[in-house]
Amino acid sequence: MTKSIQIALIGAGYIAHYHVRGLLQQPGVELTWVCSLEEDANRAFAKQYGIPNTTTDAASLFGRPDIDAVILSTPNTLHAPFAEAFLHAGKDVFIEKPMAINPDEGLRIQAAAQQTGTLVMVGHMWRFDTEVLYIRSVVQSGQIGSIVKTKGYGIHENWGPEGWFVQKALAGGGALADMGVHALDTVRFLLGDPQPTEVYAKIGTYYGDYDVDDTGLLMITWDTGATSLIESGWWHPHMDGPEAATQIFGTDGYASLFPTKLKLRIAGTAGEFIPPMPPRAEHCDQVIYTRQMAHFVDCIRTRQQPVPGWAEGQTIVRIVAAAYQSSQTNQVIPL
Repeated sequence: MTKSIQIALIGAGYIAHYHVRGLLQQPGVELTWVCSLEEDANRAFAKQYGIPNTTTDAASLFGRPDIDAVILSTPNTLHAPFAEAFLHAGKDVFIEKPMAINPDEGLRIQAAAQQTGTLVMVGHMWRFDTEVLYIRSVVQSGQIGSIVKTKGYGIHENWGPEGWFVQKALAGGGALADMGVHALDTVRFLLGDPQPTEVYAKIGTYYGDYDVDDTGLLMITWDTGATSLIESGWWHPHMDGPEAATQIFGTDGYASLFPTKLKLRIAGTAGEFIPPMPPRAEHCDQVIYTRQMAHFVDCIRTRQQPVPGWAEGQTIVRIVAAAYQSSQTNQVIPL
């Protein structure tokens, strides 16, 4: 009989519910612990999902034998220290995006995983979406030709988060670190995971009283020669598309994600094609997170490095860091 995989939840906030619902769909998974700073929240979370143990002290879990892997859904500044500690204790780690708040922290996570033979997965969940996978297949098939430019969006319209998300000491950044990373990783996945070569950005705070950004405009040049424009934001009065919406302009056609459609020229005549897609219960649908957890659990069993893992996570962290540097210096930052 295959041994069950025992998993602890570090963080019991909004996103942790999506992860747990996904984990509960995986056979042979046992949720053993939940940890957050508020004991009342721990107990409520544990009761809702049948988790037997709670604690407010993450350090008490590092070496526990009844934990094989952890899900980190904490403020961003805790990602690297918690990940390193659990990895060095022999636990596989799933880290919510962004993987770290700067490239140096990302490298320490990478080193811990490589030194211990443990696994790291990063929560860039749009890679598991049906429509994202469809558009990626179209782009990779060459159907719209060589990619010239893209436009992507990670914006909250007339809304923005509260709590640790708007505190630089805990989040490391604002809307770019929160929403922009979705647009960044999605377009990178659609293009086949190219490497960035240059970043130029204008980032600022215009819509709230906090010490993080709520507006960002980035231009990334990839090693394929394509250029991507990325918009990030909170509280904007308008957005051109929902989270992870992407437009891709090729030499032979155009592909759009959210709304998902193609514009192609066939026999000399331009036309629009809208592929049939399954209905969505919500834009960030539970099925994306469930597939994400299925991949993480399968990688734990097979000992294969998850994708997206530390390599994909580190690339996004490097782009974000370069964007903040570019905005501060008004210079193009080479990568």
